Amino acid sequence: MNSRFLRAAVCAAALVTAYGVTWAQQYQEPEPWKEAEVALPTHFSTDKLLIVDIEDRSSFEYGIDPDTLSVGSDGVVRYVFVARSRSGAVNVLYEGVRCDAAEVKVYGRWDPDSAKWRTSSTDEWQSMNVRGSTRRALKLAQTGLCDGRAPNGSPRQILDTLRNGFSYRLR
Repeated sequence: MNSRFLRAAVCAAALVTAYGVTWAQQYQEPEPWKEAEVALPTHFSTDKLLIVDIEDRSSFEYGIDPDTLSVGSDGVVRYVFVARSRSGAVNVLYEGVRCDAAEVKVYGRWDPDSAKWRTSSTDEWQSMNVRGSTRRALKLAQTGLCDGRAPNGSPRQILDTLRNGFSYRLR
């Protein structure tokens, strides 16, 4: 009886070892996320904006330039965002949203006086929130940039969703 038990134990140990080695060989730690190289847009338009509803009772009109909307290989949705006041003042930002992390980053601010983008080394990824400076990005993410924790498809799909309406909650 001892030899039967010993043989069964050896077989079981061999199976567990073989399965464990196979599983360990198949499992690989996911690569840490790495941001793609980002070039600021060379052209954008404030005349053909896709208007988005960011705030009720705001004195600003908000929109994105559809021609600048992209989904990077790193999963970041990037676009030129425009805020225009009733008096005609215009603020232009180039920013990106990470749907998987619910974060936003401003890559550049347009300076109309010099006709150049201004960047800052202190611009980092920030959590999107319903209050404060990241509110606009959260609203855009919720109304079409993102579908859960992923980009909402291609730029064309995202634009269609922004035009036609869609709302969900970031998970």
